[in-house]
Amino acid sequence: MKWQNHLAGNENWAGEISNYEEKSKVAQRVSRFVKDGDVIGVGSGSTSFLAVKAIAERVRQEELDVLMIPTSHEALLNCSTLGLKTTSLAAKRPDWAFDGADEVDSNKRLIKGRGGAMFAEKLVMASAPKTYILVDESKFVSRLGEKFAVPMEVDPRAVHLVETKLNNLQTVEVQLRMAKSKDGPVVTEAGNLILDARFQEITAGMEKEFSAIPGVIETGLFIGYSVEILTI
Repeated sequence: MKWQNHLAGNENWAGEISNYEEKSKVAQRVSRFVKDGDVIGVGSGSTSFLAVKAIAERVRQEELDVLMIPTSHEALLNCSTLGLKTTSLAAKRPDWAFDGADEVDSNKRLIKGRGGAMFAEKLVMASAPKTYILVDESKFVSRLGEKFAVPMEVDPRAVHLVETKLNNLQTVEVQLRMAKSKDGPVVTEAGNLILDARFQEITAGMEKEFSAIPGVIETGLFIGYSVEILTI
């Protein structure tokens, strides 16, 4: 039996999607990779949302049998609304995955996590043999950290410790991410907080260095993963 309420029948996305035409074209490209029987990791963000819509249309028209592994409540709700069956990493390993990015450099190194889902996104990316990164031209940078800070998901008990440790690593700025639709800080789906840190330079070893700080659950640096960049 299907839910008949408003939320169950309508896509869940807030606000306008920037660079809509470019993102739609990339979403259509990745939808053509879907094969019957695939288990697909589903990233979060606006481009991934458009990809979910494009994949759902192919599944409906061609009666494909696919399973999706969402990386956030946002992705889960939209998969369900669009009629895509979902599973989890506990039950299935993805054949491949897709996701967006906030920044991409020439070495396929990424900054992700503006949507706060980098922990689950990294779990899925590390589990998939290949992940397609769906971006428009605005996401390419000459150096990581050029436009965005590095997000870090942090246990609430460790916020002060992590900030102190980061300041010892020549951090330019560390800020607690504050929410826009609730009072107080952003709380992740795992119940953690997010620190956004800026650096003069981001080196290859920083992802491991940050992860070694007690209380850091995950970082928004994605370095050394098997990714293919898709753009128009």
